[in-house]
Amino acid sequence: MRHIFSLLVLTILFASCSGDKSTDSVATVIAEGDLTKMKSKRDEVLKSYDSIGKVLGTLETAISEKDTLKRLPLVTSYKVVDSTFKHFIDIQGDVDTKENLLVYPEYAGTLTNIYVKEGQKVSKGQLLARIDDGGLGNQLAQMQTQYDLAKTTFDRQERLWKQKIGSEIQYLQAKANKEGLENSVKQMQSQLGKTRVRAPFSGIIDEIITDQGQVVAPGANQLMRIVSLKNMYVKASIPETYLGTINKGTYVSVEFPSLGKQIDGTVRQVGNFINPSNRTFEIEISIPNKDQLIKPNLVANLEINDYANEHAIIIPDNVIQENARGEKFVYIISDLKDSEATVTKTLVNLGLAYDGYVEVLDGLKPEDLIVKDGAITMRDGLAVKVQ
Repeated sequence: MRHIFSLLVLTILFASCSGDKSTDSVATVIAEGDLTKMKSKRDEVLKSYDSIGKVLGTLETAISEKDTLKRLPLVTSYKVVDSTFKHFIDIQGDVDTKENLLVYPEYAGTLTNIYVKEGQKVSKGQLLARIDDGGLGNQLAQMQTQYDLAKTTFDRQERLWKQKIGSEIQYLQAKANKEGLENSVKQMQSQLGKTRVRAPFSGIIDEIITDQGQVVAPGANQLMRIVSLKNMYVKASIPETYLGTINKGTYVSVEFPSLGKQIDGTVRQVGNFINPSNRTFEIEISIPNKDQLIKPNLVANLEINDYANEHAIIIPDNVIQENARGEKFVYIISDLKDSEATVTKTLVNLGLAYDGYVEVLDGLKPEDLIVKDGAITMRDGLAVKVQ
């Protein structure tokens, strides 16, 4: 049946291409069942098929000579331009403040009064707590009385001495007595002042550590923590390899992941000491904190601009290829006409890379066209079609 079907197909092809209108004769020969006639008809059809094949081949040749559409590799291009290139290093830092202080007592005694609460804003010099003075106040009152008397005596003795009345020794004794008591009063006032705990700067009472009524002593007890959120900064440890590229005034982008906030800043201080344990140096970046959402020890992600070139040639890093000798190269598009061009393999000398782009130090110039998509299949001198 397969053989018969093939013969029928050939017959139809023969009839449609050669103009033979006697397809019924093929069916008649098959119906008669005469093997000799069927073979004879087959040979006739095959000769016609060969003739058609030759005609088709001639037509294909003629069409290919007239058809200008060539099957060239399709590529996309990237135009080299002179632009600004900036390189950044990514470092993690922490928020800190110079005004984050634990308040300690300067006098030993019972903590009799605490005048502030946690979270309360205080001003510099404001009274925070009081320690029992153990009778210092009474002693100071007595000394003050003695001083007042000594001062009155000295003033009178001085007036008399100026009038040449009295002896010089009386005058000097009155003066020494007055000055001695004056120093004693100042010393007692200083001691008594230590029983009053005052705010060293304006800020917020973050935590009260010691309860009222406890006995405290200098260096032994922490009374409270006071924090100011105004003068905040970020500190970070930088590898020593960047010592020559990061300086005071270097631009830094500071991101706070926990707050979803990003601010611009500059390096305000570069450390002069390299930590021998991790070979890093410290930097500080000032940060504004008007809404006071930024807290000490908050994590900050830093992008530090360690290199910039305002007239750089940069290209996408995915167009660069490397040969067995480690040389980097790209393909330049030349002789572009009607979307057809030739590619030339060109070695390039590269600089720093950042964010998907690489600075080209040598090998390319502005306005050059290079192969972008499709570069992996290129070879030197290949004709391509540029999309």
